[in-house]
Amino acid sequence: MYLSVSVDSGSAQSLVTIPLAAVAFNPYGSLVYVLEDDKGQQTVKQQFVTTGESRGDQVSILKGISANDVVVTAGQLKLHNGSSVKIDNTVQPTDNPAPVPLDK
Repeated sequence: MYLSVSVDSGSAQSLVTIPLAAVAFNPYGSLVYVLEDDKGQQTVKQQFVTTGESRGDQVSILKGISANDVVVTAGQLKLHNGSSVKIDNTVQPTDNPAPVPLDK
């Protein structure tokens, strides 16, 4: 027996995805902190976003930020608009589209 199958998956889409850890979910909306350069000093701006589908450790952003924006992934509870920040990328958040749970 042979079988011929056709799967209609829709057209390819270009989406902005970020690590799920970068999104702060609040009762009044989802937000991220976007890095800005303010006269040579790195500051952050609170930006409300509309999230879409998520896969693994990634979430798609439908509205609110663009592909070139740099977002904060840790320490959001300590931030507010205009906070000065220092970039420290020694610890990277998980950003795996298909994470596998590890039993320890």
